Amino acid sequence: MTTLRLTAVGKTFGAGATRVEVLRGVDLALAAGDAVAVTGPSGSGKSTLLHIVGALDRPSSGGVEVDGTDPFALPERELARFRNRTVGFVFQDHHLLPQYTVLENVLLPTLAFPPPPAGAEATARRLLERVGLGHRLAHRPAELSGGERQRAAVARALVNGPALLLCDEPTGNLDRTNAMAVTDLLLELEEERGKLLVVVTHSAEVAARFARRLTLVEGRCVEA
Repeated sequence: MTTLRLTAVGKTFGAGATRVEVLRGVDLALAAGDAVAVTGPSGSGKSTLLHIVGALDRPSSGGVEVDGTDPFALPERELARFRNRTVGFVFQDHHLLPQYTVLENVLLPTLAFPPPPAGAEATARRLLERVGLGHRLAHRPAELSGGERQRAAVARALVNGPALLLCDEPTGNLDRTNAMAVTDLLLELEEERGKLLVVVTHSAEVAARFARRLTLVEGRCVEA
């Protein structure tokens, strides 16, 4: 069972007169099956927290453990592999590469550490079918709607079967209808997968869909 634990995590930027403390002693424990929304005002450290959980950024203090392992203690190549295989990211901007088809975009994470996982293309096709894009495999991102591009990004994030799915404002660029559809999709997929889902959002309506909600207040994580 996948577990995530943050212990007294702090993050500061700058030094001296320009020093800014964004996170202050954040404690958090999550287990497989948890789906959590993280809210808070702009600049409260939501994205910073998500980047630390996903090992994209190092904490200034405190510790992070995934299944008892500190990812920041890994050698650089193993840390990159950890990000690739253990964590799936969905951002506000879909970051699909315009020159590749939808299927090729979803397969890209499987190519980072050759050879690709067995059955990678079958997995990508199954995921695209699951997110409602089975008829769009050969299309390029410019031929998709905003909601379709974000659903393709969700499939790409899941193609390596990550234990952690981390989403940073995944509905921020979508209209309300598409935002709710993507939110429902994330929750349905997480229930099917039984892994961990953490979604950063500024939307109270999106956050209300989650059974567990956390708010960042003055650098600390408070259960809503």
